[in-house]
Amino acid sequence: MAKDYDPPMHTTEHLLNQTMVRMFGCGRCFSAHLNKKKSKCDYHFLRPLTDEEVKEIEKIVNTQLRLDLPVREEILDKAAAAARFNLGKLPDDSIRTIRIVHIGEYDACPCIGEHVANTAEIGTFSIISHDFADGILRLRFKLHDQ
Repeated sequence: MAKDYDPPMHTTEHLLNQTMVRMFGCGRCFSAHLNKKKSKCDYHFLRPLTDEEVKEIEKIVNTQLRLDLPVREEILDKAAAAARFNLGKLPDDSIRTIRIVHIGEYDACPCIGEHVANTAEIGTFSIISHDFADGILRLRFKLHDQ
């Protein structure tokens, strides 16, 4: 595994990304730095978020966490994965199969990282700060114990 992410934080990053896609159509983060204590995701974006939007993001992510969603993986051949997902972040053209991580019915994406088995293992999500500059929205977030 190329990256050593904290499984609860990494799983939450997937939920945050899907929430951003659904709310704003902005696409998944193009850069992430995930740590057990706090993390950040950067998105290509057109403007700063309002405080109300930040609260809504937190509400949606926390709702998904409380649903006790199962996290499972699916292995697809590269052609099947390419038909459903953006494979632009793949590090190697020789890869023949792609691991897709599903979080309930809420999110699915190619991923090599470690995840929890169920969102019930994750505490509460909060955005601790956010800023916008030069077309980049940065969200900093953390998890709190249940």
